[in-house]
This record gives sequence, structure tokens and C-alpha cells, in this order.
Amino acid sequence: MRRLYSKSFEELVEENKKQLLSDPDALKKIDAKLEKKQQEYSKRKIN
Repeated sequence: MRRLYSKSFEELVEENKKQLLSDPDALKKIDAKLEKKQQEYSKRKIN
């Protein structure tokens, strides 16, 4: 059965953000990805 109330995209994003910020493993993964992207960007900028 379908729900009568569906969350807006903004509400879903906010809920997801809260869950990620309270999850230490997720924060470590995000930090690692950002660091990798920053290193890749730095390498491209030098070349």
C-alpha cells in the first residue's frame, strides 16, 4: 500500500545528511574520497 505522505527531496537529503554525520565509518569514507579527489586535482593542475 502506498503512503499518502511522501517526503520532499530536500527532506530526504537532510535526513541522509544527519545519518551520515552520525556515522563515523561513513565520515572516514567521505574524507578518504575527498582527499583522493583533491590529490587527483592537484596532479592535473601541475601537469
